Amino acid sequence: MNPIIPDDIIERAYAGKTTREDALFLLKVPPFKLFEFADRLRYETVGDTVTYVVNRNINFTNRCVGTCGFCAFKNNSGYVLDIPKILEKVKEAESLGATEVCIQGGLLPEVDINFYTDIIRAVKTEFPHIHTHAFSPMEVYHAARQSDITIGEALMHLKDAGLDTMPGTAAEILSDRVRDIICPNKLKTDEWVDVITQAHRAGINTTATIMYGHIETIEERIDHIMLIREIQKKTGGFLEFVPLTFMPYNNRVGDEMIKAGRYATPGIEDLQLYALARIILNTHIKNIQASWVKLGKKLAQVALYCGVNDLGGTLMEEKISSSAGSTNGQFMSAQELEWFITSSGRQALQRNTIYKPIINTNPAQMKLRIA
Repeated sequence: MNPIIPDDIIERAYAGKTTREDALFLLKVPPFKLFEFADRLRYETVGDTVTYVVNRNINFTNRCVGTCGFCAFKNNSGYVLDIPKILEKVKEAESLGATEVCIQGGLLPEVDINFYTDIIRAVKTEFPHIHTHAFSPMEVYHAARQSDITIGEALMHLKDAGLDTMPGTAAEILSDRVRDIICPNKLKTDEWVDVITQAHRAGINTTATIMYGHIETIEERIDHIMLIREIQKKTGGFLEFVPLTFMPYNNRVGDEMIKAGRYATPGIEDLQLYALARIILNTHIKNIQASWVKLGKKLAQVALYCGVNDLGGTLMEEKISSSAGSTNGQFMSAQELEWFITSSGRQALQRNTIYKPIINTNPAQMKLRIA
């Protein structure tokens, strides 16, 4: 007989004290019982409102000194955008109503902290009202090392230049066993935690991510989420948690998986992870975001009934997932995002990066809705 969820597990979830053993047990529960529980916690935390942000991704280079085995984006004969080209992309995004630009790129060998601060300062000078959500912990770590300064000094330079928030990417799986295999030259778990923690203490909020579905164990996925919870308990600096399913195409790690007869994670497994994230992070992180680029639009819609309350951004341009085999598109208009939300029986709300609601009264900001 399939187990149901015991009262003590429910009580610990409500108290924000779900254990590793609880999470493992919940994966044995019939999936729709798990989804129902996560959905109840979602409703009691944020109600029926589902948020999204009008934003643009700007990947300023696909050149990189890194050796990550899961990356299909790197191309060392590729491009580097100069600042005028970056500003052109920001201007186009602004004309379409974007409130945020997310700026990330590969690790260039010849740059230092000034490369990164120059980008932020240029964007903020030209577009002071645009929120700059930029540079992963790996990029901050790289900039500090290249400049022979501390992480704290690098963060203060970026903040002084106008950096608003940081994406919590480069996390992959926060297990050095996994990292030593899939990204041996990337910052280690403790180093990622250090950059994130220092960013929060410097007043720079971040997101938190997990990239799952490759060589990690179920236990390592759970441990990752619980580490995110521990950081949040200390700093309160995470705005959201974003599970990102691994795209196994056009990269070394994925090639090895496919040879062994393993492919992208099944949809039920994806939804189970979203539900677990909601349960483990209950009372700690309010916002669980589904990546429609990774999941696909229709499965992302189903995720709204598995603990998810945010569908991310319009993106306008997305290159990293598409290079690894995503076929779900690089842009979804605000109009379409709202349709997916309202047709799910939920209330759509545009937000800014820090989850404050945006009421559109500016005609320029309506262009995405009527395009």
